[in-house]
Amino acid sequence: MTKPKTRTLWRPVGPVELKLSRELGMRAFPPRLPDQPIFYPVLSEDYAIQIARDWNVPASGSGFVTRFDVRADFLDRYDVQHAGSRAHLEYWIPAEDLASFNDAIIGEIVVTASFGDTAE
Repeated sequence: MTKPKTRTLWRPVGPVELKLSRELGMRAFPPRLPDQPIFYPVLSEDYAIQIARDWNVPASGSGFVTRFDVRADFLDRYDVQHAGSRAHLEYWIPAEDLASFNDAIIGEIVVTASFGDTAE
């Protein structure tokens, strides 16, 4: 059996999203809230660190960086978006596509960095 081609992505999360992902066995991200129309995984760990440290910590006291692999054929449906500088690259996955995105995750979601009060 051939392994599917994957791309490694990162996602900065706060403590609540991390807790919910843990409840899902670190195999999926929780559904978006009504005021969150897109799910945005990012293409570099440095960008995820910047968001976790500079946005999540002030907003919730701690921030975490997660890393995970997603089937490339799934991601090919979406364009890479520039969110500021050329180094700020991310996918914008509509909230209604998150279940399919989660199905395309290969393996576990891993915490690679933590910042703030609840650092691991």
